Amino acid sequence: MTDIKKISSRLTIIGTGMAGMAAACFAAQHRIDTIQIGVNSGLIYSSGYLDLMGIHPVGSRLNWNNPWQAIDQLATDNPDHPYARLRKTEIKTAMNQFLDFMNTTEHPYVFNENKNTEVLTPVGTVKRTYAVPRSMWAGAVALKERQACLVVDFVGLKAFSAKQIADMLMPRWPKIRPLRIKFPSAGASADLYPEQMARSLETEENRIRLADAIRPHIGDAKALGLPAILGLYNPNAVRQHLEALLGVTIFEIPTIPPSVPGMRFKETLEKALFAQNVHLIPQKRVLSAKLQQNGSFLLGVGDQGSTTIEQVIDTRAVLLAGGRFLGMGLHAGRKKIREPLFDLPVFQPEDRALWHEDDFFTPHGHQINQAGLEIDDSFRPINADGKPVYENLFAAGAILAHQDWMRQKCGAGLAIATAYGAVKALKNSL
Repeated sequence: MTDIKKISSRLTIIGTGMAGMAAACFAAQHRIDTIQIGVNSGLIYSSGYLDLMGIHPVGSRLNWNNPWQAIDQLATDNPDHPYARLRKTEIKTAMNQFLDFMNTTEHPYVFNENKNTEVLTPVGTVKRTYAVPRSMWAGAVALKERQACLVVDFVGLKAFSAKQIADMLMPRWPKIRPLRIKFPSAGASADLYPEQMARSLETEENRIRLADAIRPHIGDAKALGLPAILGLYNPNAVRQHLEALLGVTIFEIPTIPPSVPGMRFKETLEKALFAQNVHLIPQKRVLSAKLQQNGSFLLGVGDQGSTTIEQVIDTRAVLLAGGRFLGMGLHAGRKKIREPLFDLPVFQPEDRALWHEDDFFTPHGHQINQAGLEIDDSFRPINADGKPVYENLFAAGAILAHQDWMRQKCGAGLAIATAYGAVKALKNSL
């Protein structure tokens, strides 16, 4: 191992999804020397919306207007839920600090502090979320006020139908209507892709051509909805230019993943964290972990699927934020679920037969969705006796047990709040 590159840090974050990025953000704010490592980030699959708390109890599908009241009720009903490890004031601080951080970038957010906002989905349904990208906010306003609205899609763009969106919303939004046109800068290919379209609209000439194609159809519309294609790097500048050209309010509607808003979100965070001296090791995975006699960890790093260690990290603390199965934070074997790196205990059903219900669409969810790492109040994974396995090992995000973030509509909030709690605890331990 003498020929292998060795680097050191106070903190190493394993994971580049929402929890990992939020943890890196909070660590940078505390001036903690940080290395972040991970392979493909799940952020590219994000719609851009940041859910805090929407559904509780899951079985009854009770939808909450006030996410803070929902969190209060959740903590009462399920004291093992990760939210219950934090005071409500801490969760608010975490969300405010993260959103303040985002609002210093080219990807700002808008939100109502004490209520969820109704927003549009790619298939024309309505959901509640907490924080909305600025490029999408006008859609929430238009929906609430039932403004006359034109929704546009494009020949060759798959899985986004203005007609479907309008048909779904017509009963509650009578003044919405669809339009399909040819994308002005489309090439010879019959298929269009959101990333390709977004790159095209970075050019002023293409925005002018798009406005010219839409203008004859505006009619009485006060708002214009487009798929999320308003540039990759500065969507608000693209949106404002199109608004000036057309004289209407413009908003984006998310497309199916991988999405342009997800790409923007990921690139924006990486750029901002790089500026704050977070050392990102992209497209690599931690292959081994060893506790040294001095109490720090030695992490072996290499390519995914390889056993060859290319470099090692000597780090005083580790924060696991790699998600569950897709992020490979957990591994589901034939008989049980494992945490593969540190071999930590995993909360899970006693028998694999109990992982899933017979009804795939059961409203209560499946027991496997509650699997994960159990933690103490300092966000350290614990053993069967309730003691931390390692004093300087922490965890945040979807890898934590006793939550079903997808059905509870709390994915972003859970990631951000637990990352805040973990970084706060590890800061005090360093």
